[in-house]
Amino acid sequence: MFVPLFLKGFVLGWSVAWPPGPINAEMLRRGLERGFWPAWALGLGACTGDFGWAVAVSLGAGAPVNVPGVRPALGVLSVGLLLFLAWTFGRGAWKAWTASRRPDGQSASVPTRRFDSTRGGFLLGLSLALTSPWNIAFWLAVIGSQAGGESLGLAASLTVAVGVIVAAATYSGLFCSAVRMGARFATPAWHIVTQGGTALLMLYFAFKTIWGLAAGHA
Repeated sequence: MFVPLFLKGFVLGWSVAWPPGPINAEMLRRGLERGFWPAWALGLGACTGDFGWAVAVSLGAGAPVNVPGVRPALGVLSVGLLLFLAWTFGRGAWKAWTASRRPDGQSASVPTRRFDSTRGGFLLGLSLALTSPWNIAFWLAVIGSQAGGESLGLAASLTVAVGVIVAAATYSGLFCSAVRMGARFATPAWHIVTQGGTALLMLYFAFKTIWGLAAGHA
């Protein structure tokens, strides 16, 4: 009984882990600039946050999320975090670009930020997962019901959740490994592109969240 549920969760987790998103964008930047562990720590932090929501929904604690005002509040927190990251990476890209145009031709080193560490990456991934309204909607849909509209039991819900998280953690590990191997071929100015691109992606997902919140109240 539990093996099919785990496999169902694994396939589902793999299918939702690979599309572009703020987690994948930041893992890409970290893998190129900081290495495998700071990048994978972000993915593991996001998996931990997702599993926390899965447990909460399985135990019925996800019901307060449907209270008017709760999801918009979490969405505002998510937007604020994404905008902060966009500003941080955009500023880093600008400083690196201006430094590369110095007459001496020397480029500045990649700036080290507090959340660039392995522990900081884990906490950042955890924060992104816990504040994302899309993650909440995902777990309410997966755990809240199954085909036929019947509610999943606690054991079955957690089995599906474990499958999803194992798949997401496996994908993020493979993704970070591939990115880190590709970093050997990056040019010295590659961090300008990665920071600038990540800033733009964070802005995109921030405005996408704002659009979704506004559409939900239309």
